[in-house]
Amino acid sequence: MTTFPPMTTIHLSKVPKLCQPLKIVALGDSLVYGYGDPEKGGWVEQLRRWWMLPNGAGHVLYNLGVRGDGFARLRPRTQQVAERLEIEFRHRGEIRNQVPDLIILSVGVNDSPRLGRSDGRNYTDFATFTTEINTLLERSQKLCSVLFVGMVPVDETKMPFLDCLYYNHADQYRYKAATLSACKQRNIPYLDIFDQWMERSETWRHERMSQDGLHPNTLGYQDLLESVLNWSELAKYHAQAEIRFS
Repeated sequence: MTTFPPMTTIHLSKVPKLCQPLKIVALGDSLVYGYGDPEKGGWVEQLRRWWMLPNGAGHVLYNLGVRGDGFARLRPRTQQVAERLEIEFRHRGEIRNQVPDLIILSVGVNDSPRLGRSDGRNYTDFATFTTEINTLLERSQKLCSVLFVGMVPVDETKMPFLDCLYYNHADQYRYKAATLSACKQRNIPYLDIFDQWMERSETWRHERMSQDGLHPNTLGYQDLLESVLNWSELAKYHAQAEIRFS
């Protein structure tokens, strides 16, 4: 009878850690891009730097956030993100012609504003948005694991944005709720930043928003980063492997 040598025993730390740095993309709108934070570049840039620290995970994090481009292309913003989903990362350095290990999505706020007046139509019709957000999540999940970071509430007192876009909390909540529901249906973890911030005082929120009333400022992105870092779903990706062989 053939005998086999004993298998190598692998001892894992109490919290399982990752064997090697991952290739991660953050895809979305200006909240991903970091607009409004000229000092630190937003929460994605700070997360990238945090993972680059000597004791960090060393993950390769690509910021694929894009600011809205006005009315040059009056199409659903979420649809625009879906269209560049694979095109963007398939031409990026270490993930060229590959799929990433994780996609972090953050989109939706730019679909919600009213056009021209406070009771105008939404930039993206709600039914259309619901279809597009489901399509984006389905396409993303076919590629790799997905996390979703929700929108921040705007400063309604500063509206309209660009003299024509009327963002408001009621519409934000509707679009946020549709996104959360779509994520739950697919078991995609969703970080509800909107509800977290709305639980705070109006003064607290104002202190964390830029003058335009739409984008967080440096302090706001710092709070957003802390929420992301403390999120249990992302915490799983923070540390490298600590595997000992005996």
